[in-house]
Amino acid sequence: MNVRITYIVFRLKERILAGITKNYYTKNLPLFKAVFHGHWERAKWFIDLHPGVESEIITSSRETALHIAAVSGHVRIVEQLVNLMPKESLELKNKAGATALHLAALSGNTKIGKAMVEKNINLPGLENSSGLIPVAMAASCGHKDMVRYLYSVTPKQVLNPETSKIGVSLLTSAIWDDIYDVALDLLKHYPGLAILVDDNGDSAVYLLAQRSYAFPRRSRRNFWQQWIYSCTNHMTLSHASKNSIRDIENPQEDPSHRDHIITRVPGIKKIFDRKLMNIQAPKILSCICKEISTLNDSKLKEIGAYSAVFEAVKYGNIEFIVKIIKHCPHLLSCIDKNNRGIISAAIVHRRKKIFRLIYGIDAQKNEMGVSFDKDGNSSLHLAGMLASSFQLARVSGAALQMQRQLQWFKEVENIVPPKFKELKNNKGKTPRALFTEQHNNLVKEGEKWMKDTASSFSMVVATLITTVMFAATFTVPGGNNSNTGIPIFLGHTSFIVYVVSDALSLFSSATSVLMFLGILTSRFAEEDFLKTLPRRLIIGLATLFFSIVTMMIAFGATLFIVLRDRLSWVAIPVSLLASVPITLFALLQFPLLVDMVYSTYGPGILKRNTKR
Repeated sequence: MNVRITYIVFRLKERILAGITKNYYTKNLPLFKAVFHGHWERAKWFIDLHPGVESEIITSSRETALHIAAVSGHVRIVEQLVNLMPKESLELKNKAGATALHLAALSGNTKIGKAMVEKNINLPGLENSSGLIPVAMAASCGHKDMVRYLYSVTPKQVLNPETSKIGVSLLTSAIWDDIYDVALDLLKHYPGLAILVDDNGDSAVYLLAQRSYAFPRRSRRNFWQQWIYSCTNHMTLSHASKNSIRDIENPQEDPSHRDHIITRVPGIKKIFDRKLMNIQAPKILSCICKEISTLNDSKLKEIGAYSAVFEAVKYGNIEFIVKIIKHCPHLLSCIDKNNRGIISAAIVHRRKKIFRLIYGIDAQKNEMGVSFDKDGNSSLHLAGMLASSFQLARVSGAALQMQRQLQWFKEVENIVPPKFKELKNNKGKTPRALFTEQHNNLVKEGEKWMKDTASSFSMVVATLITTVMFAATFTVPGGNNSNTGIPIFLGHTSFIVYVVSDALSLFSSATSVLMFLGILTSRFAEEDFLKTLPRRLIIGLATLFFSIVTMMIAFGATLFIVLRDRLSWVAIPVSLLASVPITLFALLQFPLLVDMVYSTYGPGILKRNTKR
């Protein structure tokens, strides 16, 4: 993104450093050294000896002392120099046509920028030799605070798309760097920016399609994060969003909402900012959709609207697709460079929510039976291809990754015409042959993962528990009556708890061992990864967890029986200590168990209706 701008920024810095290292202005060398190293007292001494030198060129690249201070990031020296310099001297440019504010925009130091702008309000609207104004340079470097400040003081007429491309460059940079308040305000001033492309060929709609996280959606948050996110009042956030735009236009107004306690705590502020982004991004998309809904096909292609749809599929941005298709229904029939439609792209990128959505539209179901890409691959061929490493990484464990691949293949196989199962692509391969070829390594990795997991649990944990609990059956706490052989504490409730827990732990651990042994002796065929192997692993883990729980109950009951007459309070610490290994096992292994249960027995790809 903005490669050309980044290159310009790099070359500008390079020229500045060249001017510093090849300083031919020996007369002003003491001033240069003092400013560059941040020694204001030495710089002030030299300025007092040479009145007016603060506004003179002191390097071969035509930088003033203010340029050097700005690029070096010395706030105090910048403030002092600005006070000494006449207003017009702040507009002096170096060989690259950059003022000191341009260099401050590169550094991202907002205090330096404010000091200059307060002295000369014309600085934000001045262009360098490449036609860039300071806010555009700050945006190209991703300095969010600097962008917001400079945007608030930049004359809006310089962003007019009818006179320059600065506005669209700023818009695309703001979207790319998630500065949505600036992007939204910019679109409100100039809606036409939504249907323009910058110098790199990027448009707002194309870049926003890649920002799936910017839209409201379910994401993995822990309990307290979800609670804060849910409790953050939508109306309060909307008001904050409006105030954010107001502050961009009038930065001197009361920013009381920014001083709210929720923005002071770093963890809470991050959640607050995420929800604010989830409000602003859909508003930006609404502005864009309003503009592109009136465009013809050629213009839509020019701004990358068709490509944007496929980018949204790639990144799983279902909210974007729903909105864009609502305003431009004909985009449903768009084709990418590989001659694949939206539903085919959803299969390739394994985006099940988008697949459900598009397949739920009756007109799109026909694509499954008639579409072939440029290589002759049908929808079933595409489902037989190995997913990208990014998609595979979303699933834990090679075995579960293989299961997910099989589920996709089986799901698509069930909805395409029967003849598609034997159709060959341009390389003469059927969908099943293609699936076997591309998943050969994943099958081997899944087999190794399954065996390692089963070996670890069965040979170490489950077998040990079985041995211990079997031995505990014949060494009951308190011993037996020497005459009758009946346990002494047989009539006590705690003894019954001990016996039952011991038996349950023994039986469940034995079941766990058998399940893990069943995995080790499996044939590990492709189809086994769909149900058989995950089912055995689920039963093995579940019974092992149950065995650990009942073992700790049996241990706690034993301690209570032995120590209750001397230490009656022993039940409380025993219960707390017994819960530690159970909690650790739950935290470390339970997520894997939940993932397997959901993946094996949860809703399939097309089980739920997602028509909107």
